[in-house]
Amino acid sequence: MAYVIVFVVLGLLLAMGVPIYISLLLASFFGVMAFTDISPEILIQRSFAGIDKFVIMSLPFFILGANAMDVGGLSKRIIALCRALFGHIFGGLAVTTQSAATLFGALSGSGPATVVAIGRILFPELARSGYPVKWASGLIVQAGSVSLLIPPSISLLLFASVTNLSVSDMFFGGLGAGLVLTFFIMVYIYIYARRHGIRGEKRASFDEIVKAFKDSIWSLFVPVIIIGGIFSGIFTPTEAAAVSAVYAILIGAFVYKEITVKKLFKLCLQSAKTTASVMILIAASSGFSWLLTITQFPAVIADFLTTYFHNSVTFLLFLNILLLLMGMVLEPTLALVIVSPLILPTAVSLGIDPVHLGVVICLNLAIGMFTPPFGLNIFVGQSITRLEMTEAWKGLVPFIIVSILALMLVTYYPPISLFFPGMLN
Repeated sequence: MAYVIVFVVLGLLLAMGVPIYISLLLASFFGVMAFTDISPEILIQRSFAGIDKFVIMSLPFFILGANAMDVGGLSKRIIALCRALFGHIFGGLAVTTQSAATLFGALSGSGPATVVAIGRILFPELARSGYPVKWASGLIVQAGSVSLLIPPSISLLLFASVTNLSVSDMFFGGLGAGLVLTFFIMVYIYIYARRHGIRGEKRASFDEIVKAFKDSIWSLFVPVIIIGGIFSGIFTPTEAAAVSAVYAILIGAFVYKEITVKKLFKLCLQSAKTTASVMILIAASSGFSWLLTITQFPAVIADFLTTYFHNSVTFLLFLNILLLLMGMVLEPTLALVIVSPLILPTAVSLGIDPVHLGVVICLNLAIGMFTPPFGLNIFVGQSITRLEMTEAWKGLVPFIIVSILALMLVTYYPPISLFFPGMLN
């Protein structure tokens, strides 16, 4: 029962507003002191071991690259290209928003960064173009969630880290699910626009499309470097992260000429702050997971799951419900690093591929990013839309429903997650 008391302590600390990483460390320290005769120094060692991994080295580079792409003007050129390609169809501006978010997800790997980069440019235009403000807000907030699935997703990277799976396999597994989610949202946008008579803009001429493509060509090379480099075996994920970050800085500074020395210093400082916050959360979560392990909590979870769920269909249904509920109240990284090691053994014993499991977990947490009451993207989007929270929630309902439909397809049709990793291998 030691783990029950530890969870109670953690819940109380979080309810008191204590930062997540401090709550995890304090709950872990309490558990070690109260229920074991182990020196608390071991907790520090286990926490450090959680970030002392080669794969984690790619994290600061992906964060640096994402900030460089935003500051360096790569994101707005991606938006211009998507607008030239899709702006003329029904709901063209909304389709542009979703497609640009997917492409920017392939540049940044960060949901909140995508919401900011896409939202501050397109939300005012969506509102001016006749889209209901609440609906436009919902579109912007959910659009960033696809970044949790499109490589170089930080969530996929963390899942690979905590479960010792191949980062390349996870990246390409998430790619299939991310494309399916984007497709579902774009179909819904088109149907919504036709029903409400929201026509597209004037069709871009061939010359305008060519110009938009030329302007964005340097931006489009970023996902080519990351995905193509890993797929071809030229780079490891860590090397691809470093190369893409340096590339983004050079393009922003010398081609688009939007990164000055002053801006470079600021984006490096911001990247360092973001990296530190993520790293300390991973470290704290690793120490907490270690404590749960020595108190036999994983064994209890495994016994429960194998007792009540005898096949993969019911297990995955239970997992989806659990993760959707967790996503409403927990930060995705926290939910991922706690849940993944606990359920992986049971999932494998039921014949579920670990890569498919990771994609299902990340898709659930992607939906949680824009699910009330505590979805992170909601708060990020609110800083752009300036809507009251209850108004913002109303605009999210149809996107949550459509995303859950995509989740069901990805969950029960594993080839979506496993096709690209199969090609890679």
